Amino acid sequence: MRIIILLLCVMLSACSSNQVTVINSKVLPASPKTDDKQRYKNLFSGDQQYPKNCTDNCYPNTPAIKCRAKQENCRFVAQQTMPQLDTPFSVRWLGHASFYIKAGQQSFLFDPVKEQFDWPVNWAFKLTEGFNRQPGNWPSQAEIDALDGVMYSHLHYDHFHKGDINDIGNQARYFVPMGTSEHFDNGGYQIFDMSWYSHYQIADTKIHFVPAHHFNSRIEVPYLYEDHNKVLWGGWIIEQQGKKLFFAGDTGYSPHFKNIHKRYGDMDICLIPIASYHHEQYSKWYRYVHLTPEDSLQAATELNCKVMIPFGYGNNSWKMGDHSSHSALFRLMHTKTMYPNVPLYILNEGEQVKF
Repeated sequence: MRIIILLLCVMLSACSSNQVTVINSKVLPASPKTDDKQRYKNLFSGDQQYPKNCTDNCYPNTPAIKCRAKQENCRFVAQQTMPQLDTPFSVRWLGHASFYIKAGQQSFLFDPVKEQFDWPVNWAFKLTEGFNRQPGNWPSQAEIDALDGVMYSHLHYDHFHKGDINDIGNQARYFVPMGTSEHFDNGGYQIFDMSWYSHYQIADTKIHFVPAHHFNSRIEVPYLYEDHNKVLWGGWIIEQQGKKLFFAGDTGYSPHFKNIHKRYGDMDICLIPIASYHHEQYSKWYRYVHLTPEDSLQAATELNCKVMIPFGYGNNSWKMGDHSSHSALFRLMHTKTMYPNVPLYILNEGEQVKF
């Protein structure tokens, strides 16, 4: 009887094991490491040459944004001109860095986090802040069941949520930075660990993994702090019918944007973060790994984006290093005059647009 039980346990374990495929780039056969502990590093380390920075009156009010409090609990209300791009893409912003993307008949999720930070940060954050985030127009069960791919930019608790992975299930493919598969629970997931400049083809859609200027860590037993930068991070490009949608992930400004443009050409749609750069005590470090609105506009210029959709602000954001829920959007609208050739399209959380 014990032998039968043991065999059943082995069979069930095998059924729930994940299928991991490692995809290395022919351009960068091995992503850069920094030391004998095999930690990854950014392509352009050290001090950066940042774009021109707003220094005075950077957050003026604008009638384009209506708020119930001072730059809090806001909605973008201005009329917008829809760029005529003729792409197969539609974009729904779920809040923070989470997006639901339709590419023709295929559908994808970027960094899906439905509500709070992943455990255990959710517990600590709720105790100290009392804030429980709600999603913006989260995909329906039918949309989740029909997903072709789920992409993650890195492991931080506001971008990679194991509970949401469990809810999404194992029908879709998971595309992740190199080493991320080790952080999935066993659940029969099909996972692709990818290095920078690698790609994978699904029907007529090509998925590219590209560099970002950030870092990675996830404090959990038995890793503790030893996992710092041992898993890669990055952004994504979805390419279909000659059209390209770029998702930057979490990133600071560096020449990697120029490198991406040199390799892949102009971007049709760019999803670029604009928040989490301000911190009273650690402002220099915050900007090093996040974009100011000016930095994001410069990045969009270097990628020659036909339209830029900003993210990271919002009523359901965590306001990590920001003045308020919408301060970054106010600053973007103000500093946009410094970059008149960057077409913007502003979404409120839960809104969807077809280009």
